[in-house]
Amino acid sequence: MTDLSATSQKQITIVVPAYNEEGNVAVLRDRVAATLDPLGRYSWKMLFVDDGSRDGTLGALKRLAQEDPRVGYLSFSRNFGHQAALKAGLDEARGAAVISMDADLQHPPELLPQLLSLWEQGAEIVYTLRQDTVEVGVFKRATSRLFYRAFNALSDLDLDPGAADFRLLDRKVVEAVRQIPESGLFLRGMIHWMGFRQAALPYRVGTRHSGSSKYTFSKMLRLASDGVLSFSTKPLRMASLAGCAVSGLSGLYALYAVAMHLFNRNTISGWTSLLISVLFLGGIQLLSIGLLGEYLGRVLMESKRRPHYLISERG
Repeated sequence: MTDLSATSQKQITIVVPAYNEEGNVAVLRDRVAATLDPLGRYSWKMLFVDDGSRDGTLGALKRLAQEDPRVGYLSFSRNFGHQAALKAGLDEARGAAVISMDADLQHPPELLPQLLSLWEQGAEIVYTLRQDTVEVGVFKRATSRLFYRAFNALSDLDLDPGAADFRLLDRKVVEAVRQIPESGLFLRGMIHWMGFRQAALPYRVGTRHSGSSKYTFSKMLRLASDGVLSFSTKPLRMASLAGCAVSGLSGLYALYAVAMHLFNRNTISGWTSLLISVLFLGGIQLLSIGLLGEYLGRVLMESKRRPHYLISERG
């Protein structure tokens, strides 16, 4: 843990991305206060990041900030995404420890003392491992397992299944994250890649207080592709290996065709094998070109050096 004074060690910032969470932000603040205030060891601040909400989330945050000086907010000019909101919160946070959690109450605030306890014992990163309950749908559990298996197989990292964006970061880790300029944000993998002393804490998913999940299947696919392409070139190597394998099989088939032509004059040229070969080779080529395009597109976005987000209001 960073060597800070006794006073600054107790300053905690809780970063909360919020997208259309009007009915949840006040309830979350109340539960955080009910959890941390009795401890008496920490001064804390909640920093909400309104990710371009289309409901009354921003108005609810303004009212909370007026009622409670421990509540602050940032409001994006548009929806930049969950990872950008997390990054904005980390850029703005000034606590000796920074905790990120979602606004929907599925990250239980009652777990905060355990996160802080592991931090005080020396962990510089305390990440949580989601343990799904029966309320979590079968599709959600299946896609989550598939994501972690695919990510670990295709990338150079080894993420624990169920790792969530509900985590605590020591000040030195936050400063390291703030130095990351890349545009394809996948903080879950980036923070794991950074090292430092880490500790895991399992938790049971809480019940959403109001509203519905904003994390659609397309957003999950985008996050998965950002994660894999940001941390590995294995897909390119796999495309190269597939090309070598297809070339080898094509060579064998060519030898077979020549042999049949030389020793079996009655061979009839068929369109089926030709059609299958053309389609198969064309598919491999398109896949390889697509992978190259994905990586090239990310190089283009990195070269533009656009900001991760734009803030229209703060309070």
